[in-house]
Amino acid sequence: MVVAFVLIKTEPARIDDVVKALVEMEIVEEMHSLAGEYDLIVKVRVEDFDQLARLVVDRIQRVQHLRETRTLIAFDAYNVPKRRGN
Repeated sequence: MVVAFVLIKTEPARIDDVVKALVEMEIVEEMHSLAGEYDLIVKVRVEDFDQLARLVVDRIQRVQHLRETRTLIAFDAYNVPKRRGN
């Protein structure tokens, strides 16, 4: 199993259109809007690296109003204890 995070830049004022297109694909495990260089971060989980490549190149990068992606592959996940007040 491969977990990856895809950073996405969208055309100005088109973030909602990109979000709707990604949600319709039913490939996204989690998605958040960001402040800074990228507009969105998308978490995906796939079987292998070949499937990840096809997903990013053949599906995500073809979304209308999407300008750029950067894919980060996760090696490990860590449980972080909840802090007081959270």
